Amino acid sequence: MSTSLTSASLTRASLTHTSLTRAEWTARARAHAERADALTAAHRDRQQRGEKHPVEDFLFTYYSYKPAQLRRWHPGAGVTLQDAEERADWRWYSPGGAAGEYQPDAGAFRAEKPQLASLVERMLRLTAARPGQFGCFGLHEWAMVYRADEHRHAVPLRLGRAGTDAVVEAGDLRCTHFDAFRFFTDDAVPRNRIPLSRDSQPDLEQPGCLHAGMDVYKWAVKLGPLVPGELLLDAFELASDIRRLDMEAAPYDLSDWGVQPVRIETAEGKAEYVRRQRAFAERGNALRERILRAWLGAPLGSPAAR
Repeated sequence: MSTSLTSASLTRASLTHTSLTRAEWTARARAHAERADALTAAHRDRQQRGEKHPVEDFLFTYYSYKPAQLRRWHPGAGVTLQDAEERADWRWYSPGGAAGEYQPDAGAFRAEKPQLASLVERMLRLTAARPGQFGCFGLHEWAMVYRADEHRHAVPLRLGRAGTDAVVEAGDLRCTHFDAFRFFTDDAVPRNRIPLSRDSQPDLEQPGCLHAGMDVYKWAVKLGPLVPGELLLDAFELASDIRRLDMEAAPYDLSDWGVQPVRIETAEGKAEYVRRQRAFAERGNALRERILRAWLGAPLGSPAAR
């Protein structure tokens, strides 16, 4: 059963678009830029001072999306901007029905990037369709330093090497996210419940995974103008909140950066992790549905999507 919308579905979706006057859309664009600037202010200030932050820089280094990309507002697929001649040459924008009108074009995106369009849609739909798994307790970060003399972050381990290894050995590695799994140490790889690969990623991703929740932001960026700017920033905020928990539950001592640990080696820490993990899963699925509605005009599980 295909998860892609048919051409007829895309046509029906395009008929439901709205039209924004120049005053309306420029006001939204200004408000969006101000919100984006507020969200990235600390990172930009650190860049000017040549400082790094092991928690907050992740969304700009790992994903490689710059603050300027977050500032650029788009209305979403099929939304017509009146008196928008300056967007005539913007990627994946097409002329509207009147002079000076332009709108993001989902069909143009799919025609130019068919494989990417298919991948993004599959990842959003299939991830949301699966039940969340909430028993990993963030051990993926611990598996990245298991029995290692050196590790990715130049900060100490709060339990030391032996204590960190003991937590991994007493736990149950059940990671489902390939982009976390690929950083496991060689000794940690065989301890995971299942082997992971890039090809199997769409078949295993599930909404309880913190990294899958952060990736909602990645998929939104890849869709460019097809996602409303406000929705892109909502996805960025979710990714930022998740990143905080990801590092609070990690084995690192981040007290110099004001990060208090969620001690997942204890029963209390596990309970806190799962509680917050469940809330992130709900937020992530809500954003997945909003992205699909904005991009393709059909919600998760709708007949048009089958």
